[in-house]
Amino acid sequence: MKFDSIIWDWNGTLLNDVRIAVDSINHLLHDRHLELLTIERYLDVFTFPVQDYYELIGFDLKTEPFEIPAFQFISIYNKAVNDCGLHDEVVPLLSRLRDLGYRQFILSAMEQQVLEKTVTDNDIHHFFEDLCGLSDNFAVSKVANGKSLIHKRGLDPERTLMVGDTIHDYEVAQAIGCKCILVAKGHQSKERLLTTGAHVLDGLDEIEFL
Repeated sequence: MKFDSIIWDWNGTLLNDVRIAVDSINHLLHDRHLELLTIERYLDVFTFPVQDYYELIGFDLKTEPFEIPAFQFISIYNKAVNDCGLHDEVVPLLSRLRDLGYRQFILSAMEQQVLEKTVTDNDIHHFFEDLCGLSDNFAVSKVANGKSLIHKRGLDPERTLMVGDTIHDYEVAQAIGCKCILVAKGHQSKERLLTTGAHVLDGLDEIEFL
């Protein structure tokens, strides 16, 4: 096998949460009399750090501190997240990879406790050796946690594959020295993902490891 370990992104990659992310941000936009997002526009503007995305879609963070809409968003999102499930291919794929002997991890921009709860609620906690989320709700970067995960779990970056759905996932993979596959079924459009030069799939069902 070329790889023996897989680091999964969570939101958008395994968790099918784009719709609730758009609905949640639209609540905030509506309250501020700003233009609402369609899913198509969302896929073209969502970015990391999330503060840049807020400014891009019209929030005036000079008069309203970023923390205010960020907390409002996560409050709405967290109430809705139980209503979204996994992408259809997730459980069969995780099961197959476990049976093939791959070590599996999640590296997420979601706050740690919420990450653990949503993974457990979707009944897939047992597939992973570690769940690595952020310490807050501001979704700035996963690079530091990615490096920590590699070190803590003794992973060989050259034998580790990262699977994500955003340009930031590719940036994290570059920073920690592992290969990356991006899936165009999450929070950024396929056209944007292709600009990274990474291998971009239309869905998890296209992943082949044999």
